[in-house]
Amino acid sequence: MIDAMATRMLCIAQEPDADELLSTDDFALLVGMALDQQFPMEHAFRGPWKIADRMGGFDIRKIADADPEAFEELAATPPAIHRYGRSMGRRVQELARYIVDNYDGKTSHLWTEGDLDGKEVLKRLKALPGFGDQKARIFLALLGKQRGLAAKGWREAAGAYGEDGSRRSVADVTDAESLTQVREFKKQAKAAAKAK
Repeated sequence: MIDAMATRMLCIAQEPDADELLSTDDFALLVGMALDQQFPMEHAFRGPWKIADRMGGFDIRKIADADPEAFEELAATPPAIHRYGRSMGRRVQELARYIVDNYDGKTSHLWTEGDLDGKEVLKRLKALPGFGDQKARIFLALLGKQRGLAAKGWREAAGAYGEDGSRRSVADVTDAESLTQVREFKKQAKAAAKAK
């Protein structure tokens, strides 16, 4: 259930090669989302490209089957894929193994296999290693807003992240200006939470 918008070039990593990988490889996009915590958003979404550069391509099965220690080292080598390169390297491998074991290595089956509505896609995303409720809702919104997900009720399932015209998460980043707007929203939300 994806429409023609799915071919649109993403602009999340703010780096052409990294954004091209995110736009053409569903697992890369999922990994970028997994890395998007306690680390600047655009740097998190450059992580898959760093892995691809070091592995001679971005192959979900190669990642899943890689020697764990060697893959952790690859993830932690400067510039690391994340502030916590080794632990995030483990998470990326867990994610790869989960997709291989449950979806035959086809990441898009998370949101395309079966007669799915937004609630079911959200349920599948929440079952992923390292994906809690909020991360799953943000990724669902990203699929709907920028990858053409047509599953009925995806906006409702994504909650506030699905709101049209919002600037609250990576789902809303389409260029440098929107990245700045999302940062400002997060900064204000953090200040408001601190004031309470």
